[in-house]
Amino acid sequence: MAVHHRFDTVERNWYHIKWFADSDTPRERRLIMKLDLLIVPYAFLAYWIKYIDQANLNNAYVAGLKEDLGFHGNELVQLQTLYTVGAVVGQIPFMFLFTYLPMHWTIPFLDIAWGFFTLAQYRANSFGQMAAYRFLIGWFEAAFFPAMHYIFGSWYRGDENSRRGGVFYTGLTLGTLTAGLIQSGASSRLEGVNGLAGWRWMYIICALVTIPVGIMGYFILPGTPEHPNKWFLKDEDVRIAKERLARVGHSVVHPKFNLSTLKSLASNWKFWALLMLDIFFWNGSLNYSAGGYLLWLKSLGRYSQSKVNELGTISPAIGIFYVLLICFISDLVVGPAWAITIAHVWNIIGLVILVIWNVPESALWFAFMTTYSSVAMSAVLYGWVNAIMGKSSAERSFAIVLLNTVAQSTTAWTQLLTFPTKEAPYFKKGYSFVLANAVCLIATAQFLNAALKRSNKPAVDTEQNVETEFTTGSISEKRQEEVNVTPGKSG
Repeated sequence: MAVHHRFDTVERNWYHIKWFADSDTPRERRLIMKLDLLIVPYAFLAYWIKYIDQANLNNAYVAGLKEDLGFHGNELVQLQTLYTVGAVVGQIPFMFLFTYLPMHWTIPFLDIAWGFFTLAQYRANSFGQMAAYRFLIGWFEAAFFPAMHYIFGSWYRGDENSRRGGVFYTGLTLGTLTAGLIQSGASSRLEGVNGLAGWRWMYIICALVTIPVGIMGYFILPGTPEHPNKWFLKDEDVRIAKERLARVGHSVVHPKFNLSTLKSLASNWKFWALLMLDIFFWNGSLNYSAGGYLLWLKSLGRYSQSKVNELGTISPAIGIFYVLLICFISDLVVGPAWAITIAHVWNIIGLVILVIWNVPESALWFAFMTTYSSVAMSAVLYGWVNAIMGKSSAERSFAIVLLNTVAQSTTAWTQLLTFPTKEAPYFKKGYSFVLANAVCLIATAQFLNAALKRSNKPAVDTEQNVETEFTTGSISEKRQEEVNVTPGKSG
């Protein structure tokens, strides 16, 4: 049955930023605030920990791990690749399991598991041992990112996702920053304590932070409406959440995954467009994870190990600003396609400088400071997926995991080929490859934006309504179904 919605008639200026929509009732606002206090802080903390445990390899490498374990070739990029392989393989089961498993049990279990293998790294004495630990950390961390976006999409409307996801995603940049500070402190204060190198102490410290956060998740993470955590949520809260999502055409019926889900996705052009978008995103942001900035700092030969790690925190610190800016303007001002474009235009400027390379040192500093703009739009992209695929929870969960799995799997070999450690600090192939993908990412986002607009003129059913607009937070939820029409018009 076709569902039609009336747009608001009040003109809104872009600077009239509101956390709630005008149409949210007092009960709905209380529920949203409760969800914000339960989901967003835990998501941020757990993602912060995840990226401490993921990024600390680069910090350990420049702080003595290379020498202690006798690395002399491309071992760093090989360890990065093994982590990626573990992350890809670990996601595959969850393409089918998200609609079956209670998320408030699943995510904390994975968090605690990767914490134990983070701890195990302090005992590594060979490349083989470190490789096994990195693979297992990747395997247990694999489902966290898509699972959190599945939870966001289960409770929030499309026009509410990006800014919550943005706060969540600052955990990536803060985690990378914190890993550098932890390693700097460990190198300067714990080197040689109890016979352990500073980089080994870093892994112990990271694990001691990781495991308690995982335990906390069992109690505060609200799960999903079909499998809610009753510690803090009442039946009335779940009912209100389902009602407000149903009003904007978001599925509140949660069928389990089956073959018809796969067939439906395979025949959906939007899924394939999103897959290409995600592949270009993952490969258009390799510059942030390749360790190029730290390797360049070390190559200058003028900084101590602890100073290299301290200076290495500058780029991710600036990245916090990029993430919040891009995610908030996506929800409240320009929509996802243009938010993605803005982020990667800035990324491209830095990449052009890195490809040229023979420029003043100050220009290279500037280029490395743009690095984290490449991942600033991640929450925007997956929020867009949640909105476009919101018709069915089974399709949405499968799409989120499959997109992330396929896109990330491509980086297992592209990073190995384009960022060989032996070529550090100048990765001409790598930066050129990332630059090309960033350009393709912008083109694909704008193509999808235009195609969604055309396919929704006129909007004739719920699926069309859900897919055409990411609008301002102050616009009524009745308008939010049209994901990705440029905001600023009356609702």
